[in-house]
Order: sequence, then C-alpha cells, then structure tokens
Amino acid sequence: MNQHGSENLLNVTDVEQRRGRRFTLHGALWALQLLFGFFFAGSGFGKVLMYDAALYAAAPQAVAWYAAVPQPLIVFIGVCEVLGGVGLILPAMTRVQPMLTPLAAVGLTLTMILATGFHILRGEYELVPANLLLGGAAAYIAVGRWRLRVIAPAVITSSRVLQSLAVLVVLALAAFAPTWYTMTNA
Repeated sequence: MNQHGSENLLNVTDVEQRRGRRFTLHGALWALQLLFGFFFAGSGFGKVLMYDAALYAAAPQAVAWYAAVPQPLIVFIGVCEVLGGVGLILPAMTRVQPMLTPLAAVGLTLTMILATGFHILRGEYELVPANLLLGGAAAYIAVGRWRLRVIAPAVITSSRVLQSLAVLVVLALAAFAPTWYTMTNA
C-alpha cells in the first residue's frame, strides 16, 4: 500500500509540475503578446502618420531607409503593424475569434522577415538584429498560441465588448498618442 500511495503522490506531483509549466508558458506568451502588441501598434502608427506629406518629407532625416521606400508602402506597412499589434492582444484577451492572434503573429513574422531581407540588401546590418528579435518573438507567439497554449473561443458578451474598448483606449493613450505627439511636435 505504501508503494501505491507513493506512486499516487508522484502522479500528483507530475500533474502539478505540468500545470506549473503550462502556467509559465501561458504567462510568457501573454507577456510577449502585450509587450510586442503595444510595440508593433505604436511603431506601425508612426508609419501610418507618414501619409502626411510634410512628415514623410522630414522622415528620412530620422530614419534613413524611409528615403528608399515609397510613401504608400510605408503607410501600408504601418497599417499592417497596427493591425498585427492589436491582433496580438485583442482576440486572445476577449476570446472572440482568438485564432486571429496566431494569424496576426504570423503576419508580423513575415513582415520582419521581409524587413530583414530589405535591410541586408541595403547594407544596414545594424538593423537586422532588431528585425530578427521582433520576428522571432512574433513566431514564438504564433507557435505558442497555435499549438501549445491555444485560447478557446467564447461568445460575445457585453463585458468582452467593454474589455475590447478598454484595450483600444489603453493602446490609444499608451502607444498612439505619444507617437502622434512626438512626430507632430518635433
């Protein structure tokens, strides 16, 4: 009976350890989603502001590669990054269409792969590590949310709609407003 009791204790310990690992992975994914979601949304919003001809004309002084890219392409990249950043957070947090989160991460990974190639072709090797870090984090989120810690969908409720609005307000205040202020008052 002691042997059976110790086997049971080991099984309980194994289950507790697995739960701890899942929680850690889940927590790590959430931390990455929030961090990189805000980063991509803010960075993308700065590119979206390039629709303004005056901002676009002044941009190459701050970011050299902007001079090599047409204005509409910069704005398009910005829109993709904003949507990707929001997509890393909003669908998973509200559990409304959470499969959009790994898809957003795949899109951001592809964007960073293309950015890496672009910078290598231009000889801007100092920008490549940042692209690789951002792309690697997005790829990790994609795999994590697609296969390892999938978030189950839920029905739309008023509290989920309020959560969505709260996330968008926080994004606007924490990422969009400072970017807009910095770029328009420089």
